[in-house]
Amino acid sequence: MTRPVWDANRLTLALAAGAAIPLAARIAETGAALVPALGLALALALVWQAVFSRARCRPMAWDGVVTALVFVLLVPDGVPLWQQALSLSFGIVLGSLIFGGRGRGFLNPVVVSLSFLLISFQGIPDAVAGTPVLVAAGVSGALLLALGLVSWRIVTGFALAAGLLALSRPGGIADLSSATLLISLVFLIADPVAAACTNTGRWLHGALSGALLILFATGTEAIIGLDPVISAAFLASLFAPLIDQGVIWRNTRLRARRQIRGGHHG
Repeated sequence: MTRPVWDANRLTLALAAGAAIPLAARIAETGAALVPALGLALALALVWQAVFSRARCRPMAWDGVVTALVFVLLVPDGVPLWQQALSLSFGIVLGSLIFGGRGRGFLNPVVVSLSFLLISFQGIPDAVAGTPVLVAAGVSGALLLALGLVSWRIVTGFALAAGLLALSRPGGIADLSSATLLISLVFLIADPVAAACTNTGRWLHGALSGALLILFATGTEAIIGLDPVISAAFLASLFAPLIDQGVIWRNTRLRARRQIRGGHHG
């Protein structure tokens, strides 16, 4: 099967559709309580996109819609709207738009937003979502994997590292069965902008993310929550360029050695 060619608008539409699946399940679970936060997040994302598009004399970009949807999916219930607005604005501007928009930075704006929220405000609860949201997130992840928008190498590397290290926790692998973790893996850790882009680098990026997740998780949590997930995603993103650089350097050295050996044989 030939995969479609992804331009910016098609990519945004596919990712937004993927995020909408678990978001619909969460709205069905929580009711109308999520609607104000969703409306605020969408409005803020589009306003900031419009401001920077106008300032740079560029066409309007719509990737902020995906940022808003994923942010609302992961932000815990009960966080005041003004804290959500401040955190999301911080993440969109300093995590994406200040670099020129999606694809020009090295961090996912949702990771930056939630990191700001967790660091700046005390007493942020963990996001709690039921089984329907977990199942919907799994469906969304499978679709994005099939479309090639999520790297199976990152997902597999993450699952292997986190799964093996989770065996040392009281709850074992069951600790990893949360909608928050699955959504974060699909939309944050495996985000092509914030992840390694070489094939070997993707394996290493996924494994590093999984290892950091277990390292940051405390032994008292029944299910790994938002804080260790975001911390792992943030640090792994910072290491992604270094991972790729190391892989490229290694590949270059190996290629040079093969050429030298081939020249000697010739």
